[in-house]
Amino acid sequence: MAANLKPRFNTCSLFLLLLLHFNLGRSQLEVNYYSDTCPKAEEIIKQQVIELYNKHGNTAVSWVRNLFHDCVVKSCDASLLLATVGDVVSEQTSERSFGMRNFKYINTIKAALERECPLTVSCADIVALSARDGIVMLGGPRIEMKTGRKDSKESYTTVLENFIPNHNDSISLVLSRFQAIGIDTQATVALLGAHSVGRVHCMNLVHRLYPTVDETLDPAHAEYLKRRCPTPNPDPKAVLYARNDLKTPMIIDNNYYKNILQHKGLLTVDEELATDPRTAPYVQKMADDNEYFYQQFSRAILLLSENNPLTADQGEIRKDCRFVNAN
Repeated sequence: MAANLKPRFNTCSLFLLLLLHFNLGRSQLEVNYYSDTCPKAEEIIKQQVIELYNKHGNTAVSWVRNLFHDCVVKSCDASLLLATVGDVVSEQTSERSFGMRNFKYINTIKAALERECPLTVSCADIVALSARDGIVMLGGPRIEMKTGRKDSKESYTTVLENFIPNHNDSISLVLSRFQAIGIDTQATVALLGAHSVGRVHCMNLVHRLYPTVDETLDPAHAEYLKRRCPTPNPDPKAVLYARNDLKTPMIIDNNYYKNILQHKGLLTVDEELATDPRTAPYVQKMADDNEYFYQQFSRAILLLSENNPLTADQGEIRKDCRFVNAN
């Protein structure tokens, strides 16, 4: 009996240590972290997000996608923003980053902060706070976020695909990837509500149209998609897109769930989300109640934004978000 207890104890201890490590960085983040060192930091980011949105409305969608792509891969540490230089290969070169844009405007936000408070506000916090303010510009809820993240000194290009699901991976794989970073099923369903804004390149949906139409697609919607994507081999560099939501394409709301219940989702995961018994009840509830969706979306964004952040001396404050600081 004693011999059997020992390995069980070691396994339990290891689990507790991993759990402690997972939550340690998250617990060191603070609301108003920059209140003493850069009191205007959050207001500067907010104003920059507003100005950029007024000039380039799609920037707000980019900020939300940045949060997902940065935080899902190991840590919310702005590794996504690193450019290819020297030994660093940018995560932006990965196939998983296809269609991402507006990175240059992150530099605009960073420059405004550097003028006010040099080497004080991390690029990781810019990713988080610009997403928060971008969600508001897209008609979504205001979410109070903690700050104090540090910036990574490396990119994770070689392992990125182990963390970010492909556009058309199964709902089972998507759920497992999110659960691995502490995001439960209900929160995962809410996060996918971000598909209510933006658009999908034809490359990522033509397999549902050609050579035959996916039988799970609403036939009338399939005809619309074929007009948007008239060939089974779209040019990845061409402007060939379909909107996720035709009614409120630039508003984060529960129309996404109403659409997928009508089999009008663009991606395979959208269809599976509405029909899988693990997720379907949440889809129906969010379709019925926009306020409930906002509550769960806010909770999910916080879980995502606080995934394993680098704090204290684990990272750095980059002067330029594209490059690791010189030693």
